[in-house]
Amino acid sequence: MALQQPIGVLGAGSWGTALAILIARNGHPVSLWSHNAQQAADIAQRRENSRYLPGIDLPDTIDVTADLPSLVRNTRDLVIAVPSHAFHTTLVSLRQHAEGPLRVCWGTKGFEPNSGRLPSAVFDEVLNTHGTVPAVVSGPSFANEVALGFPTALTVGCEDDAATQQFTNWFRNERVRVYTSTDLVGIQLGGAIKNVMAIATGICDGLGLGANARAALITRALAEMTRFGMALGGQAKTFSGLTGVGDLLLTATDDQSRNRRLGIGLGSGGSITKLIKEIGQEIEGINTARVLYEKSRELGIQMPISEQVYRVIFDDLDPASAVTTLLGRAPREETD
Repeated sequence: MALQQPIGVLGAGSWGTALAILIARNGHPVSLWSHNAQQAADIAQRRENSRYLPGIDLPDTIDVTADLPSLVRNTRDLVIAVPSHAFHTTLVSLRQHAEGPLRVCWGTKGFEPNSGRLPSAVFDEVLNTHGTVPAVVSGPSFANEVALGFPTALTVGCEDDAATQQFTNWFRNERVRVYTSTDLVGIQLGGAIKNVMAIATGICDGLGLGANARAALITRALAEMTRFGMALGGQAKTFSGLTGVGDLLLTATDDQSRNRRLGIGLGSGGSITKLIKEIGQEIEGINTARVLYEKSRELGIQMPISEQVYRVIFDDLDPASAVTTLLGRAPREETD
């Protein structure tokens, strides 16, 4: 019997490692790639990612490597879980080493830093070769809980019906429910924008403004997310689902969220430089706040919450003043 082709997971941070563990538990051999050879060797030796997911053992069917050319030669099925700033370079490397069409599903959330493009737009530019199928996996899911086997629901976005079934089989099991969608744009926008709204909610809680304010902020954050998302081509129903309101609720209300913790620190009077250092992992909402501010002004879209987050982060606006600005806005129809 021929050996089963492995699924390559690119990115050995918390999310990449969690997805590798999930896929391996579902019976697929996995090659987990790290750009850092020392990190790859450490994970392989310890059989755990001691930096990002300490105490969680890797299944025996996960091979850890820093050799991307070899990985790509041995599989055409790939999951990308690198930060948004590394997405472009990762695709360029795939293009250099791939010997045929691929199936590529990414869990990267956010915008490309310099261009403000979604990962799908970057994919279309770099790796949209004949036969290569793109997909995205997203939803309310902390890496630690996925790796521990906690009940989780995810959404896989793909426009190819046959490939969609393959992608969902990588992730679904008795603990993980997978839904499908063809709205790649909406899924990606929900996964990016919710990080900014989590910073806003964290600021609210850091200021000690109470549960009423938190509920109002999250509700208006969803309206803002939907308004912006539809303007860029996303579907309204996507933002009322797992990758919209679901991911927003998770990220805005639980302290496992790095974006929320940043907001709490800012609301409590902390220095953003110090907070970033203390958190010690990628905080996608920072770059996303800048992109949302620039795009909303360019397109004439009202984004009051994300604008105030931008001003707190980049203009050193006092968080209490940002709240005062939001509360002082003129009355308007709630559905606007």
